Amino acid sequence: MIILVIRHGESEADILKVHEGRADFSLTEKGHNQARAMAKYVAENYHINRIYCSTLKRASQTAEHLSRETGASIEYDSDLMEFNNGLLAGLSYEEADRLYPPIENLPIDQSVYNQESKVEFRNRAIKFLDKLLSENELDDCIALVTHGGMVNQLYGAMMHIPIGEKFFFSTSDTGIHVWELTENGCYVRKANLDNHVN
Repeated sequence: MIILVIRHGESEADILKVHEGRADFSLTEKGHNQARAMAKYVAENYHINRIYCSTLKRASQTAEHLSRETGASIEYDSDLMEFNNGLLAGLSYEEADRLYPPIENLPIDQSVYNQESKVEFRNRAIKFLDKLLSENELDDCIALVTHGGMVNQLYGAMMHIPIGEKFFFSTSDTGIHVWELTENGCYVRKANLDNHVN
């Protein structure tokens, strides 16, 4: 099974310099252009059977470009949403720091400011991967359109990286991570492929 893990394109929050998370911003014009370029690249190089997508606008708009280019239908799944950042969503970085200062060394199973915990975030990734593996066959090619934080949680879940470890996988706007699942295990074939937007 080939799994393409794809981050959404540039969103309005990137321009406004605010905390995004669960704030539901749309793609910018640049973000739509990135999504079109990503979709063209994927269509030319992979035969997509199915697209799973976060329900947030920036991801769904990215997935719509991919669906139009590949002909694959989109299945929306709230487990692919970005980290639930609670009261910080939509706030400027300065205002968030003033109203809701970061809490150092917070246990991974606890949360503040109406956010989800690190454990809850990882558990969504595990739940989604279990669903993906149960619904598809080894010869399928699947695309996921999601968010930078969830990309990292999916890597963590697939590779059994302990929750809370400071281990990050960089993902550009519409960056593509290519995984191959075989009977012998999971292979990362490409990470943060983004030459389609250059």
